[in-house]
Amino acid sequence: MSKEKSPQIVTIDGIEHNVDNFNEQQILLLNHTVDLDRKIGSTNFQLQQLQVGKDAFLKLLKDELAKPQDVVLAE
Repeated sequence: MSKEKSPQIVTIDGIEHNVDNFNEQQILLLNHTVDLDRKIGSTNFQLQQLQVGKDAFLKLLKDELAKPQDVVLAE
């Protein structure tokens, strides 16, 4: 019994392509596209973390500014 390798299909602009038929340049470009898509996802995740961190620090600052301040009177 031999296992047949199922084709790797990618869909670009609604058109299915069999990666097994790609030449070296096409495979390289596909790999770059996939890697950049992964990096964009990771960067969006990091951006969400940074936004939450900034919002938390801004809330802390607002809380500090809302506290009564000690007033020093000049003599």
